[in-house]
Amino acid sequence: MLPQAVPFLARRRRALLRLGGWSLLETAQTFLGGYAVAAALDRGFLTGRPGVGLVWLAVAAAAVVAGGTATNRVFHHLADLVEPLRDGLVRRVVTSALSAAVAGRERHTGHAAVSRLTHQTEAARDGFAGLVMVTRSFVFTAAGVVLGLAALAPALLLIVLPPLAAGLVLFAAALRPMATRQRDFLRTDEELAARLGADVAGLRDIVACGAEARTSDAAGELIDAQTRAARALARWAAVRTLALGLAGQAPVVLLLAAAPWLLAGGVTAGELLGALTYLTQALLPALNTLMTGLGAAGTRLLVILDRLAGNGGPPAASPATVCGSCSATRSRTGSATDARPSPATASCTGPSTASAAGSSARASSAGAVPCPAKDAAAAGACPDRPRADPRPRSHGVFTAARRPSPPSTAPTESGEAAPGLELRSLSFAYGPGAMPVVDGLDLSVQPGEHIAVVGPSGIGKSTLFALVAGLLVPARGELLIGGRPVHRPDRDPYAARRALIPQEAYVFGGTLRDNLLYMCPDGAPVAAVESAVRAVGLDRVAHAMGGLDARIDPAALSQGERQLVALARVYLAPARLVLLDEATCHLDPAAEARAERAFADRPGTLLVIAHRLSSARRADRVLVLDGVAATAGRHEDLLERSETYRDLVGHWRPGAG
Repeated sequence: MLPQAVPFLARRRRALLRLGGWSLLETAQTFLGGYAVAAALDRGFLTGRPGVGLVWLAVAAAAVVAGGTATNRVFHHLADLVEPLRDGLVRRVVTSALSAAVAGRERHTGHAAVSRLTHQTEAARDGFAGLVMVTRSFVFTAAGVVLGLAALAPALLLIVLPPLAAGLVLFAAALRPMATRQRDFLRTDEELAARLGADVAGLRDIVACGAEARTSDAAGELIDAQTRAARALARWAAVRTLALGLAGQAPVVLLLAAAPWLLAGGVTAGELLGALTYLTQALLPALNTLMTGLGAAGTRLLVILDRLAGNGGPPAASPATVCGSCSATRSRTGSATDARPSPATASCTGPSTASAAGSSARASSAGAVPCPAKDAAAAGACPDRPRADPRPRSHGVFTAARRPSPPSTAPTESGEAAPGLELRSLSFAYGPGAMPVVDGLDLSVQPGEHIAVVGPSGIGKSTLFALVAGLLVPARGELLIGGRPVHRPDRDPYAARRALIPQEAYVFGGTLRDNLLYMCPDGAPVAAVESAVRAVGLDRVAHAMGGLDARIDPAALSQGERQLVALARVYLAPARLVLLDEATCHLDPAAEARAERAFADRPGTLLVIAHRLSSARRADRVLVLDGVAATAGRHEDLLERSETYRDLVGHWRPGAG
């Protein structure tokens, strides 16, 4: 920045002269501060003339008042130097943003330009003003100290100047590496923030693509890089502290140590006290301010000016979240939006397998995402709709990418019979010392049965569904689906037999058909897709969107519309055990009844977390969880047997549909 700074300051020579002129009064204040103390002691108090001593102290006080007035005028003239810098930066930012927008080089130029105009230019102006003030203050304060020491006793300069010069040289030598380390620290900090922001926004994509380990490793590398940058910066901050001690505190120690020699050489007690006043009350504070300002604010100012000048910029918070071999951009609602691949990537909406994690099973399947060209080449041309992938994949909502191939005994998804569900003394707690959420639960669900699960909020309904889906591992007991133990989705070749739809439905960018066929790796007949759309009541929404092949924006859909898309997707899927974890809570009673009837009539076993009385009545049986014991039975029977169920029914009745 020096080649640009010199012409800038040269064009404002008059402003610099005004600042220098008023700053001379601060030099006079510094000079009189120590000299008056020495004169008050030597010519007044030590000679028995306290009046003379008081007069000299009054002179020092008057110098402080004059120095305050000078500082006030300095601030007035500082604007003549600082505001042109801010105006020039604003012009540069606006010109650069307009040029980039017209050329189409940046998609998010407006947001970056607003940040530069409102934050970075103001930070640059304030930083430059602070830098001018601390540098000016030190220069004129140091001049006053040197003149004062020379006026008192030239021998004092032999004690003060060598450590002062050595400390300043050390600090000057550390400035460039300190600025580099500061820039590295800010860069790594922003890269980490951008990465974590993208990861948090894309958690569902990351889980859906089975890229938890890869994402964690990438974030860990950035954390390690930031740690290294912080330690390097701390080491150079220690050098700054050493320089401050050498330049500001070592002269005080040396002066005290050399006091006998100085007094023997003719230096008076007043002159010695005046020198200490110069060092402790003027030079040391000015040094501390200078080194702090240049070491922290100065290096930060250089980083900001570099960015505003176009020599660098903060890392773009890439909207792409890497998931295995795929990446997906995110909308504000947390759903994946359509990604625009770079020329090095090919748009691929082939089926992705999914896994999920999180308490209460609040996760869902991933969407169509762009894949790198090398993966596209290996798989063949990327189609416009899901198709079979040559790698073995499972197709339930909660299966994981890159899982092992299913054994030869694995059932065929298409046409598979409805599986039964058996829970034997099932227990689970969120921690070794926590109270069990599910405790010794026994339940047998017959193939094709429709079960509604009810209970007070927070009682463990979603936890139970997460256990059945394989997202949580029981502490004790057994859980069997179709007579086979349930394992984590990434280790279970039979995970495709079950599908869990959470309350927060997941819709990704792409066409509506892509969303619906996501869990159908081999595609599905047009008639089957249209039948699924009609069955769950998605037909009106599909028509309003523009048909099955219309591209959708997840952020533009209501929560109820997203739930209908997720319901139709699972309805079309081969899974024969469906878990609806309040998956219809954003639908009106009539739409909910239509969707639940569709799944009840569909071949398979259905478990529903009910939040309306009508939903419980439609089920073959109702499972009541009350935190003490689980009770299962028909609606009419439970009204007699379960007090908790009677309370829930009484709560539901006013709004029951």
